[in-house]
Amino acid sequence: MNRIDRLHAILTHLQSKKRVTAQEIADRFNISLRTVYRDVKALDESGVPVIGEAGSGYSIMEGYRLPPVMFTQEEAGALLMGAKLAEQLTDDSVIRNYSSALYKIKAVLRGDDKAHVETLTDHIEIMASRIPKEEASHPYLAAAQKAIVDRKVLFLRYSSINGDITERKVEPIGLCYYSQGWHMIGWCRLRNDYRDFRLTRMQKMIAQDEVFNGNHPSIQEYIKTMTTQSELLEVVVNFNKETCPYISSQKYYYGFVDQEECGEFTRMKFVTSYLRSFAHWLLMFTDKVTVESPTELNEIMLELVGELKAHYCPVNA
Repeated sequence: MNRIDRLHAILTHLQSKKRVTAQEIADRFNISLRTVYRDVKALDESGVPVIGEAGSGYSIMEGYRLPPVMFTQEEAGALLMGAKLAEQLTDDSVIRNYSSALYKIKAVLRGDDKAHVETLTDHIEIMASRIPKEEASHPYLAAAQKAIVDRKVLFLRYSSINGDITERKVEPIGLCYYSQGWHMIGWCRLRNDYRDFRLTRMQKMIAQDEVFNGNHPSIQEYIKTMTTQSELLEVVVNFNKETCPYISSQKYYYGFVDQEECGEFTRMKFVTSYLRSFAHWLLMFTDKVTVESPTELNEIMLELVGELKAHYCPVNA
């Protein structure tokens, strides 16, 4: 990247956040701190109102704006991909806002780039989820985002997996997408602990006037803590060679570590915190898989097989 392009990119970066540190700029553009200081000085001398505060970073004077940003075809294509994913992975409130933002972005594209995006639109499709719309969608994703940023306490009416309805106040710390749904992590005042709330189970969400001041971890820190605190167990199983092609992608969802070829079978290692869930997965492969360790997993497999036999071959039948 030449210096002119870098100066423009630094200015765009400065406008994207309330405050940016010199180290952050250096890391993003792979330059030294001395170069950062020279580039910021050059921007200031060219008339850009850069405000530097010792120990806190740089900001742009309120009210200063660049002319409309021009996107490359690749950047416009990436935004289109994001819109297609948003249609399947977010709720109506976010889809509405994303679509509105995308229209504004298209408005500043050059003619050739607009044609590129329009053509690409007809050639990209994300397969719709098979989860029924009423179970997959929810109107609270945008509201949860705002409460997290504003640090507002949320009143929730929540339905547990067993159908029990509770009302509680929560201090939200972040959102996480997994198991085909959005989850909000927050400090629950009812349980006096952090809890994971699936948005599809929320019957009501109301942001309160109260602003919480708790020193909570970030969502990344919370997930890392939960992962490291979980008791991970090593699992070793042997799959018949004929079965392996059918689990090439599935295995990564169950803690796959590595594998080795051992004659007629493939020996695979996994790490998991949930032996019972792992056992349910292995049942799919019936006699095409053998558990090598741990012994507890073998016992769970026998228990599940016994439950299946009792269900399909009742004694009094």
